Order: sequence, then structure tokens, then C-alpha cells
Amino acid sequence: MIYQNLIDNLPSHLRLFVKEQDYAQYSPKDHTAWRFLMRMLTRQLSQSAHPVYLEGMEKTGITLDRIPTIEGMNEKLSQLGWAAVVVDGFIPPAIFMEFQARRILPIAQDMRSAEHLLYTPAPDIVHEAAGHAPFIVDDDYAEYLQSFGEIGMKALATKADYEVYEAIRHLSIVKESPSATSADIKDAEQRLEKSLSEKGEPSEAALLSRLHWWTVEYGLVGKPEQYHLFGAGLLSSLGESASCLDDQRVRKVPLTVDCINTDYDITSQQPQLFVTSSCRHLSQVLDQFSQGMAFRQGGSAALRKAIASESVATAEYSSGLQVSGRVHNILTDAMDNPIYLSTQGPTQLSHRGSEIEGQGLEEHPEGFGSPIGKVQNLTHCLSDYTVDELAEKGIKRGRAVRLNFVSGITVSGVLEHIERRNHRNVLFSFSHCTVNNAQGEVLFEPSWGRYDMAIGERIASVSGGAADRERYPLYSKPSTESTPNGTQKDEDVALMAIYDQLNIWSDSPADDDLSRLYGQLKAFPKEWLARCELLCLLGSQHHLTAALVAELEPFKSDDGQPGVIVSRVLDEFGNGQISEKVS
Repeated sequence: MIYQNLIDNLPSHLRLFVKEQDYAQYSPKDHTAWRFLMRMLTRQLSQSAHPVYLEGMEKTGITLDRIPTIEGMNEKLSQLGWAAVVVDGFIPPAIFMEFQARRILPIAQDMRSAEHLLYTPAPDIVHEAAGHAPFIVDDDYAEYLQSFGEIGMKALATKADYEVYEAIRHLSIVKESPSATSADIKDAEQRLEKSLSEKGEPSEAALLSRLHWWTVEYGLVGKPEQYHLFGAGLLSSLGESASCLDDQRVRKVPLTVDCINTDYDITSQQPQLFVTSSCRHLSQVLDQFSQGMAFRQGGSAALRKAIASESVATAEYSSGLQVSGRVHNILTDAMDNPIYLSTQGPTQLSHRGSEIEGQGLEEHPEGFGSPIGKVQNLTHCLSDYTVDELAEKGIKRGRAVRLNFVSGITVSGVLEHIERRNHRNVLFSFSHCTVNNAQGEVLFEPSWGRYDMAIGERIASVSGGAADRERYPLYSKPSTESTPNGTQKDEDVALMAIYDQLNIWSDSPADDDLSRLYGQLKAFPKEWLARCELLCLLGSQHHLTAALVAELEPFKSDDGQPGVIVSRVLDEFGNGQISEKVS
């Protein structure tokens, strides 16, 4: 019920991306893979991960023996003021950020296959749950994560950013798909390379994604010469959480905002990592980055960023009125102050994130234009006068009004309506209206219908996306390409029975049971994971141990991830590092 209530309270544009966790989809082999991986990770990370990691696992509902349920996680997370929802693989960055701003962790529900235990290119429940959730227990980190979401929602993204997102999502799906051919993978990689090569200068959203990558995903905390791991990408990777500790091969760089100048490659291990001095330091770096963003700057420079993005953005007037659409053009004065802005395509007018009644996409399907600045001979901005004060100056509803702006723009028509919000005028609506610039060029003429004029002496902020995202969603539907279910789909009942038995043995099983299971495994010579688990149960003194080790030896020559994992298991077992009791 906790989860359903959470979903029901989400805005509809976010509910589009939420899934139900079908816990029955996880096979006995999936649970074995989870337990095997978590046992190896927690042992490997016991010294290298930040101490909060192991503490946070328990406090956020991350069980080590079985794949966690979203309900179980939410019971724990709710005590920390957070929640989690299930999603399908990679979701659009802006949607991800909005979840995060709401203190909600998006959790990809799929479990990586046994062949991809070391690393999977697709988001899965190991990475999302065991990687991201544990550090929520640290107040400074949780504050950073929420602030990142709030700022990330406001970042200006480009059409090219979306194409890169789709290419990354497609590549992750193809690489995790058991039916994908080498040609499919090559095509997906080329699609991503093409998208990246055509991207041009990185947008605010792209630069912010780099900061996210080098902190939330691949961050270190401490000092370059003495550090701990806290990035989810490291904490969920058996391979990279070990290889990153090699200071000769992986440089450690003190974290500053300059990390945004370093791009990353999701398909390979990182050649350098950034070290933050503390979780509080993360928020300071984020704040420094945000100072250069359009939502903090406003003005002509911010509007030009919006134009260049070719994406929906929101320009907020000093009165609080918000214009959301694709900013198409601006007029400026000699000092480069914006004096008129226009959008192209569907446009929404809002105030404080809520669409003004009668000012939605249906009313402005082709665009919107309005002056910016003060009116001649008026001491204050039009927004600051009461209705009575405006009437005293000849600006009265139902009367013909002519407004001569300091910029030279004139608005002349019958004032039909004054929209007031929070004791300020934010919008005038005219009939029979003509708008001209200082050179006499027509910006609006009566035959075009009602003229809605935004009020404000300056553009205080420009941010990505719409002001009211419920009425003007960036995405009307999720990606048409679904993530294939990465869970084990072996239909062999006998094999699943073996894994099921491995999963329920929490104490030392009887010798006869172990011998019987070993005999059953003979029918499945390729099942290295079950053999690794059985080896842990047998221990070094069992009479079947030597035979089981001999059966695992050939897997070491496998060039893929299983070969690496089996080699490590046998080495650790030989050195007595693996527990002889399943926990």
C-alpha cells in the first residue's frame, strides 16, 4: 500500500515512467546472482567504501540474501524522508532529476544476468538500489542529491541531448539483450558515436551530467592519497570498485567545479576519478556550478542559451510571470538588455509553476511575444501599481490604452483584462491590439486576435522545461523501446530447483544433501554460478571440493565476465577468504 499511495500522489507526467515491481519475475537464479554479487561486493568494499555504505544498506532496506522489494525499501526510506519507485532502465535526465528533487529514487527493476555480474551497461536493481540508496542515510549527501535534482530540473537541455540519451538507452538495451548480435551492438555503438559527434558545445544539462557522473556515480571522498568510495557506479561494480584503487592506472584529482570539463565514457573504465573532501563539499561545488546557469543569470545571455537549445524553456519576468515555450527570438537595446521576446510553437503562461487559466497551449499554439521593460513616464514597473493607480494613469479595463515603453516598443489596444497574482499585475490582455517596435515594424496586429502582454521590467530567470510540467510535459510518453527483462528465463525446472535449494540453505546443510545437489549439477555443465555457490557451502575440507574446483577451472579461460569472476572465486577460496557458510 505504501508504494501504491506513493504512485497515486505523483503528478501524471511522472506516473508515466513508474512501473510495478513484478517480484515473481525474479527466478531462483536471479536471487542467487544477487546474493553472490552482494556477498562479494560487501566483502570487497568493507575497507574501501565509505563507512556509511554498510550502515546504509540495512537502513534503506537492502537485503543481502535476496533481491529487495520496493515495498521493503520504502518502509525504510520513509523513515529518512525518502522513497523509491520502479522504472524501466534509463529514463530521461529531466524526469530523473524531478524524481530526485522530490526525494524519490528511481530504481530500475531488472536484475543483471549472471554473465554480466561484474558490470552491466544497463541500469539494474544492483546499481540503483545497492549503489544509490545506502548513502541517503548521510544528511549532507541526501541534501546534495535533492539539491542536484532541483537544479537539474532547471538546466537547459538541447535536442541533441535527447538524441544522445536515446542512443545511450538503446546501447544499454542492446548490450544487455541475450539475443543481440555483434552487428547489433556495433550499430548501437555507432549510433551513439554519431549522436555525440553531432552534439556541439555541451549544454547546461550535459555539463551537469558530468558533475553527476564524477560525484554521484563515480565519486571518492577523502583526500587523493587517502580516500573511500561512495559513487554508485563504483559500489555496484565488482570490477571497477577494485581496479579504481590502483593509483598508478587511475589518477585521483581533488574535486572542483572544473570536473565539468572532463567528459566520460559509459562503455569503459574511468582513467581518473575526483575526490571530494566531504559530502558538504559536494553541495558547495554544485552551488558554484549553478551560479553560471541561465536560471540564476537571466537577461539576454540566458535567453540566447534558450534559443540555442531549440528546446522548451521558461523565461520568468521580474513580476513572476513565466513564459514556457521554444524561445525563438529576442530584441535588445544598445546595452544588450532584452526588450522583447517571442516564442515559436505551443506556449504556456504560468505563475509560480501553475498555469494561468486560459493561458495554456490551446490559447497559444503558434507562439507568444511580449515586451520587456518599463513604460515611459511611469516611475515603477507596471506590475507594482494597484488597479486604481493604473486607472488614474489612464490604464483602465474596457478603455483604449496606449503603452509607450522606454525601449520604443508601443502597445495600443483595448485593455480587456488585468491578471493579478500576489498583489502584482502579471498580464494584460488586449483586443484590437497593435504592437510596433521603435522602427515601426509590426510585431502584432489586430487580425491575429487577443494580445496577451507579459508584465515585467526584466527577465529574471531562464530555465529548462515548462513551468507547469503537469500541463506542459516534456515527454508525453516514455521511450518506445523497452528494456528487455534481464532476469534469468531458463525454463529448466530441474535447474531452477537447484538454485532454489541453494537459496534456502542458510545454515550448514547435511552432507548427503550437498552430495545430492552436486550430482544434480552434473546435468548442467555450464552452470558456473551454482558451482561457485556450492563451493562456498562445501568448504575446503569436503571430499567433493577438489572435484568441484576442477570443474570450475575451465571457466577461467572464458574471455568474458564469468571467466574473471570464477578466477577470483577460486583464488579467494584457495586463500581462505570466502566464507564456508552461506549467509
